[in-house]
Amino acid sequence: MSKGKILLVDDELRLRKMVKDFLRRADYEVVEAENGKQAVDMYFSDSSIDLIIMDVMMPVMDGWEACRMIRLESDVPIIMLTAKSEERDELHGFDLGVDEYISKPFSNKILVARVGAILRRSGDAGEEDLIAGGIRVDKVAHQVYADGQAIELSFKEFELLCYFMENRGVALSRERILNNVWNYDYYGDARTIDTHVKKLRSKLGPCGDHIVTIRGMGYKFDPAE
Repeated sequence: MSKGKILLVDDELRLRKMVKDFLRRADYEVVEAENGKQAVDMYFSDSSIDLIIMDVMMPVMDGWEACRMIRLESDVPIIMLTAKSEERDELHGFDLGVDEYISKPFSNKILVARVGAILRRSGDAGEEDLIAGGIRVDKVAHQVYADGQAIELSFKEFELLCYFMENRGVALSRERILNNVWNYDYYGDARTIDTHVKKLRSKLGPCGDHIVTIRGMGYKFDPAE
């Protein structure tokens, strides 16, 4: 039985075959696209796709534009693959709603582990709503309300908010947040978390003030603040 359906997008046939083989061995169903336009068309014509793994530099339409178009309609988890490693490229990806960012070359085993972690977390259901400080998180429907208004969050923003609310009043270091929300040891720049917190606060409006910065450490969720 398949663990989930993955849309793999890359213009390099050799890379697609290598990643596809690893994913299939891990019991994932894989469909392929060779450019961003094809990926967008395939995603919107197939509602059973659970996650997208997509390269940045591709012909016809690059990964950034494809991600932007998909994010207009969907919060499906997206892992972005890229040969670029500059911080501004990574931050640009997170601004577009990318959930994971992996630079080439990468370990296929690590990639498969990250896919599994994301799908396990996105598939969690049957849990009670989280309610605090004017915010209500419906885990089953994957929906957030701030002061009664529905808020659209990316998958990673949703997971981040849940983690904050589940650890209400607890001082959380950036490393702890990354290791729990991203669900693996993150060796990149911890400022990644700052980018996500900034966007999350903005989307929550006044309720975003409950996410309090702890200088030199990280954050805590405290509705009393």
